[in-house]
Parts: sequence; C-alpha cells; structure tokens
Amino acid sequence: MVIKKVLEQLESSNRPVAKAFHTGDHFKVLVFGFKKGMKLQDHKTHQPTKLLVLSGDLMYHHNKKETRLKQYDEIDIHPEVDHSLTALDESIVLLTQGKHF
Repeated sequence: MVIKKVLEQLESSNRPVAKAFHTGDHFKVLVFGFKKGMKLQDHKTHQPTKLLVLSGDLMYHHNKKETRLKQYDEIDIHPEVDHSLTALDESIVLLTQGKHF
C-alpha cells in the first residue's frame, strides 16, 4: 500500500513525496512520487544507491551531465556525488540504499 499512499499524498503536494518501503540493518528501500515538473534538488547520498523507475519519465542530473530515465530504467548513484532529479512526467521511482555484501 506504500505506493498508493505516495500517490494519494502527491495529489495535494507541491514537492516530491517519499515513503519507506522496506528497511533493514544495512539497507533501506524508498518509494518517491513526482508530479510533472517537480524537482529533487541537488544532494548527495552517503551510501551506494540504485534508482529504478517504476513509471514515468525523469531527467537525472549529475556531474554536469543529464541522463533521461523512463519506465524500468535504472541507474547507480555513487556516494558523495551531487545529483538531482526532474520529473518530465508523473513518475514513481524505487530507491535502494545500502552496502553490498
């Protein structure tokens, strides 16, 4: 029901909506929802992260480059690298963070 909650809250939000999907001792999985035009501002992650687009169309910005991501595209986000996301359409993404064992 996490994705349904994200979509419900997204209706009245003016910024991306994030909810924890699954967490453990060494990892967490988050769901992010975006309306068209919403942006997740520049930030860094401190852990290895993988982003998977479940639906939608986004632009991933990093190191002065842009990568367009559509449904089922995935990208590794390296720790301590500035990056941001811009939704080109309504989008839902899954973000997995944690160390690989």
